[in-house]
Formats: sequence, structure tokens, C-alpha cells
Amino acid sequence: MRKPYTSKLNIATGKVDLSHGGGGRAMAQLIDELFIKHFDNDLLRQHNDQALFTVPAGRLVISTDGHVISPLFFPGGDIGSLAVHGTVNDVAMSGAKPLYLAAGFILEEGFPLADLEKIVISMAAAAKRAGTPVVTGDTKVVERGKGDGVFITTTGVGIVPEDVNISGNLAQPGCAILLSGSIGDHGVAIMAGRENLQFDTTIVSDSAALNSLVADMVSAAPEAIHCLRDPTRGGLATALNELAQQSGVGMVIDETHVPIKSEVKAACEILGLDPLYVANEGKLVCICNETAAESLLAVMRQHPLGRDAAIIGEVIADEHGFVQMTTAFGGRRIVDWPVGEQLPRIC
Repeated sequence: MRKPYTSKLNIATGKVDLSHGGGGRAMAQLIDELFIKHFDNDLLRQHNDQALFTVPAGRLVISTDGHVISPLFFPGGDIGSLAVHGTVNDVAMSGAKPLYLAAGFILEEGFPLADLEKIVISMAAAAKRAGTPVVTGDTKVVERGKGDGVFITTTGVGIVPEDVNISGNLAQPGCAILLSGSIGDHGVAIMAGRENLQFDTTIVSDSAALNSLVADMVSAAPEAIHCLRDPTRGGLATALNELAQQSGVGMVIDETHVPIKSEVKAACEILGLDPLYVANEGKLVCICNETAAESLLAVMRQHPLGRDAAIIGEVIADEHGFVQMTTAFGGRRIVDWPVGEQLPRIC
């Protein structure tokens, strides 16, 4: 049991200083009165430098992700909830059940403790909703001007059942391509927040943990699902190109079948962005057997995060691995890899 601190952490007006990363009492107090207070669970409360837990039967999955988003707070979320959602989703795209998270915080000297607490509270709430507690972590502080507020790295572990085999290299000609909902929401929300853009309708990030949706899909059709991918940086276009390259196949999608909200489409036109390349943080692409596509689509639409799911195309044989799109005018165009970065620091 640690000795009580002489005074409480000043959350309301206090700032992060270098002593909070120095390994002494100030750092211990920050961990106890902010991180452990909000992330509280039996494993974290042990104050060890690692978390020891029993692994259920199955194959272990691990994923890690760094989050450097700007701005830190945006419509529909913040860097804290995003750090949970991003890693939970990466683990879930293997068909796994995410179990636990580890979190590393890089804090800039002078960052308001009140804002840090907001981020940690949001992160804890997201972890609780996803059923993936933060059980270990680390905190470092860098000098003023060298960190831009907060950077968060999260690592997640999960378990894939033995009868589930989902991977980006398993797409086959004849498979259907499903998308869980509208694209571009996250990227446009970030751009609007970053540039203080005003639209008639507030565009909100789709940031969400997809593990419960994946669980429903895997439960309904464990052998029919070949690939899952969350189209984050680079958007839907990049995700499809990655899968096509991994599997050595081509793909054809139908522009009229890809769900895009009218306000997002209008904002992309104003900003000069192609929605196919705009990041998402709460959508998934599923490649499955064509015979199971309709039944799997029905399962997705029964879930709150899959209400607008659609079958958007099919996998074809193509030694060049091209992704093509049938346009609304009936022609076809190549949906190529993105060149450069449309919108940096999106996640």
C-alpha cells in the first residue's frame, strides 16, 4: 500500500510537468489519481509493470497502434476513445474476441491535467463498452514544444477460435464484398474540426468498437467469411487494394451501392476530397462466400453499427490485382492506391 500523498492532484488548473514522467512520487500520484482511478480494474490495481492473466483456449492475436490525431477532441470522439476503438478493431478483424489493452501515453510538458482527465475518462468508457479493460501501461513526458499535447499507443490481445480462419490473403474470385455502412464520416469530421469549417449539418465521426458486430457475423457464418478489414487511413480504396494485393485477385465495386451520407459527399466536394480515400474509424469491409452474402448482410443490418450495410461488389480473377469501380454513368474506372496523404494525422 502506497503512503497517502500530502495533497491531491490539481486536475482543475494543473499542468503536466516533467516530474510526472520522472519515476518519482509525482508520477506515482498521476498514475494513481488519474489513470488507475478511471481505468480501475483488478490487474491494473496491482501496480505491476506487466499484467498476468489466463488465456482462454484458441489462438492468440496481438495488434498495436499509435494515435497522433489532431485535433485531440472532435465531433463524435477524442484521442482517448479512438485509441481504444482503433486497436480493438484491428484485433477483431481477425475474427478474434479482444480481451485486454495496454496503453502508452506520451505527454507534453504544460498539457492541462483537466484535458488529460477528459481523455482518460473517454478512453475508460470506450474500453468498458468494448469489454476490453486497460490492464497495463506507461507514461512519458517530453519537453514543452516537442509533443503536441498527447500521443497514445495502444496494444490489444485477443483470442481467435480454432474453427475461424480470417485473413487478408483469403479472398477468392466469386466472393462478395460487403461494407458495414457509410464511408468518409471520420475524415470529414476531423477536417471540419481542424479547420473550424461550418456545415449546415454537424458531421460526426463514426469512431466505434466493431468487435460486437464481428462477433455476430462470425457466429452466424464462421466458415463463409474470408477477409475482414477496417478501412481507416486511406479509406475504402486503400483497404480494397490491400486485400486485392494480399490475395492476388481483382475487385469490382459499384459506385451506386457504396453508402455515403449526402452531407459527407457535399463536404468532400467542397474540400476536394474523394470519399473513397477518406478515413473511417467505425466501418468494416467483409469478403465472404457469395452464397452467404445476403444472410450475412441481414445479420449486419440487425446490429446498430451495421444498419446501413450493403453488398458493394465482387472479387474477380485478375493477375494485375486491380480494383475497379462501375460508375453511376455505367463506365468503369480504376480505384488505385492513394498517392501521398490526403489528410495527415487522422488517427
